[in-house]
This record gives sequence, structure tokens and C-alpha cells, in this order.
Amino acid sequence: MIKNPNSDREVKVLAKHISMSVFKARRVIDQIRGHSYEETLIILELMPYRASYPIFKLVYSAAANANHNMGLNEADSFISKAQVNGGPFVKKLRPRARGRSYPIKRPTCHITIVLKDKSKF
Repeated sequence: MIKNPNSDREVKVLAKHISMSVFKARRVIDQIRGHSYEETLIILELMPYRASYPIFKLVYSAAANANHNMGLNEADSFISKAQVNGGPFVKKLRPRARGRSYPIKRPTCHITIVLKDKSKF
């Protein structure tokens, strides 16, 4: 059996240091994993969460990279892998009474999306 080199091509994109909680981003990522590219864009446009906009931009960028760099068709691609990992915390100090301070930790996350071509020649 001869394996077609075009059938297992994939595009991986990574967005680092997105300023949001891992749990809020995972709530959106879990909804789009395994869907086709066009379904994913529709889902992300209609979701009311703030995390859907950076994920929308990331999926759109992955499809543009697949089209431009590898010549893959966006309509034939689907999200084979999507994950969110925790990033570093941005640490700040909030001034309080009597010269004291209170720490503020703002979470960040890293989002990884892999687009795969589902068309078999």
C-alpha cells in the first residue's frame, strides 16, 4: 500500500501569553475540537465568551498558513488537535493602607491548534 504524502499533512499554530485563564479558554476549545474548519468559524462567531475571539483568530491564521504554505484547501481541513496549557502569571502589586501592598496574579495561557487535511486522493 502506497501512502499518499498529501493525506497526512497538518498545520500547527501556537499562540503564547494570551491574557486569560486556562479554564475559560478550555471551555471554548472543547467545543471546537474535531469539527471542520467552516463549522468551527460558525461556532466561534456565535459563542458569547471572550475567549472565542483569540481562538477565532488562531484558527483563521492556521487555515491561511495551510493555504499559502502547503496549498491545502480550507474547506477540506478539520481541527485534529486543540489544547490549552497554562502560561506564566503576570505579577503586580496593588497598594493598600498603611504602606502595605497586595499581590495580583493575572493568568496567561498558551493555545495550540492543529489543522489536518481530511481529503484523501
